[in-house]
Amino acid sequence: MQKTHSYIGLVNPKSPTNVGMVMRAAGCFEVDAVFYSGVRFERARKFATDTKNAQSKIPLAHAENLPAAPVAGAKLVAIELIEGAVPLMDFVHPENAYYIFGPEDGSLKKEILDYCDHVVYIPTIGCMNLAATVHVVLYDRMSKSGREVIAQRPIADNRDVNNKVTIS
Repeated sequence: MQKTHSYIGLVNPKSPTNVGMVMRAAGCFEVDAVFYSGVRFERARKFATDTKNAQSKIPLAHAENLPAAPVAGAKLVAIELIEGAVPLMDFVHPENAYYIFGPEDGSLKKEILDYCDHVVYIPTIGCMNLAATVHVVLYDRMSKSGREVIAQRPIADNRDVNNKVTIS
C-alpha cells in the first residue's frame, strides 16, 4: 500500500489547549506536519496540552502564508462551515491532502478559500470546536481509506497502558 500524506494548517489559533489536542490528533492519525499562522498561539504556546508529546515526532511550525507552506504535491482542502461547501460524508479525500482550518473565533478569509482545491464542511447544528473538527476530518479520512488500516493499528499496540480489558 502506497503511503499517503496529510498536513494540517491552522489559521491564527488562539487556544493552546486546542493546538495541543490537534497535535494529539495528528499523532493518532499519522499527520506529516502541522503549520499555524498568526501570533496568538506563539504567545500562549507554553500552555499547550499535547499530552502524547506528538511535537517530538510531528513538526509544528509557524507559516506566515499557510497555503504556501512546504507541502509539495498536496491538494489544499479548506474545512469551513460555509454555503457551497461539500459535506464531509460526500468528500473523497485526496491521497496527499493539506487541510486548512479557520480560527476558533472566526472563519477562513476568501483569499484562502479561493486558493484551495476543495472546500468541505461538517454538517452540524452550530459550529464545532477546532480540535474536534480536526479529529472528525482525520477520522473520516482514515475510515474511507479502506479496511487494511485496521491491521496497521492493532488495539493492543495502541491502547493506553492502563487498559488491558478484552471482550471474550
